[in-house]
Amino acid sequence: MNMQGKTAIVTGGGRDIGRACAMRLAAAGANVVINYMNSSLGADSAVEEITAAGGKAIALQGDMTKEADVKALVDTTVETFGQVDSVVHVTGGLLARVTLADMTLAFWNRVMELNFTSYMLVARECAKHMTEGGSIVALASQAGRDGGGGAGASAYAASEGAVMTFTRGLAKELGPDIRVNAVCPGMIDTDFHNIHTKSEVRSHVASITPLKREGSSEDVANLVVYLASDDAAFLTGTNVDVNGGLLFS
Repeated sequence: MNMQGKTAIVTGGGRDIGRACAMRLAAAGANVVINYMNSSLGADSAVEEITAAGGKAIALQGDMTKEADVKALVDTTVETFGQVDSVVHVTGGLLARVTLADMTLAFWNRVMELNFTSYMLVARECAKHMTEGGSIVALASQAGRDGGGGAGASAYAASEGAVMTFTRGLAKELGPDIRVNAVCPGMIDTDFHNIHTKSEVRSHVASITPLKREGSSEDVANLVVYLASDDAAFLTGTNVDVNGGLLFS
């Protein structure tokens, strides 16, 4: 996977999967712009590691649910590196487990804004600067296929299902110049599950997964960078599972 001379934006790139994607893109030769919301230490240390290895990277704080912040991220990328070739949209999360009986409109809207609206805003602004060979890769979730793991995840699952469908629509709209794909991680060893999934549930899921383990952020990043690269030149509109065989789609 050769990304030499290309510039990639990674939203939510300060920790876990986002940080691993930034590091893998840089290792493939890309200039990397790392957006983060709160994870400044992870983003800044990633920039230090990339530059120490001879690469080019910058980190910028911003809320990807806000139009002004998204535009500032893309404008700074173009001003710094002259172009946008790829974007990896990792921004998102469960926020909390809330059942339908306790669902408020404010919570519902916040989940949709964080996971789905942010994707639309980032794709819209980046596409303005992309030319032939551009690529967009979004992070969806296995929850978008199976409805989420347990009670209180329905809003999150619905937002990730929207990400998957939007990916298919954008692939048709932006082709042939820009490819658009998404990945659907299963049980990955990240803060997401450290916060929202009980340890006994994680152990059980790992035990029934054909590969008998949780995935790593690097497992996801390897797939993401493949989809972002020209090696995946005939792939668009896909939602690719990365779950160790836990769910076949």
